Amino acid sequence: MPVVELPPYRVRDLMHVGKDGHELMREMMARAVAAVKASSGLILNTFDALERRELEGLRRDLAMPVFDIGPLHKFSPAGDSSLVRPDRSCLEWLDAWPPASVLYVSFGSLACISPQDLVETAWGIADSGVPFLWVVRPGMVGGSAHQELPEGFEAATRGRGMVVAWAPQEEVLRHRAVGGFWTHNGWNSTMESICEGVPMLCRPSFGDQMGNARYVEHVWRVGFEVDGELERGSVEAAIRRLMTDKDGGEMRARAGELKKAAAECTGKGGSSCLAIDKLVTYLLSL
Repeated sequence: MPVVELPPYRVRDLMHVGKDGHELMREMMARAVAAVKASSGLILNTFDALERRELEGLRRDLAMPVFDIGPLHKFSPAGDSSLVRPDRSCLEWLDAWPPASVLYVSFGSLACISPQDLVETAWGIADSGVPFLWVVRPGMVGGSAHQELPEGFEAATRGRGMVVAWAPQEEVLRHRAVGGFWTHNGWNSTMESICEGVPMLCRPSFGDQMGNARYVEHVWRVGFEVDGELERGSVEAAIRRLMTDKDGGEMRARAGELKKAAAECTGKGGSSCLAIDKLVTYLLSL
């Protein structure tokens, strides 16, 4: 069912934290709304060209200054704050591949998958024939500290794949060889992918990720959701669609347009730069 007040959301796209988390999420959202209403302004990690309609709606409905100063990672270099040391050798490995040929797979620092999903994902990647860089971090599968890829996977993908515990994501997405990103659609990952012009396979799991994936597919049209139970055949088809089909090429072209828009917004005189100046002036006036 559509959420009439928040197009293009469906009910399933609203924030949730599992079957038993409705009351917790309701309370958290109520506190967030109350905090916004009591505030002097709203600071958002987004940019005008990406969410102009939504920003206009916020300014109209909240009747307070709204500062869209993102994407923040473009103004501040990534710090070494990861709990897992990134494997920078993957950047050299990427150097050997043609432009837009490699699929980057990472489900972020918190999202977990089941052991069965790991197996189906692995064989879908293997059967696609597409070169890949896959982040399989400690604790990603069912909270286990050790992830075991299925027997035979390494042999089936030898020479065209690399598996690491963590990767320097901004640099990976910026690399010319990366042509697609299979992501959990956390906001940081989504923004980083958009800013580098990389289309997405979306596999959201909780929080804001479902809504972010909905925008990726139905508003910005720079990717699509891998929905339902994972099955290696559907995974293979999704990867091929993104990486080798005409459909994926069109998504890549639209992602390139958003990349240019993000660069303009963060450049001198761009909307985000102007918003930062306005924010500083506003803070000094309080």
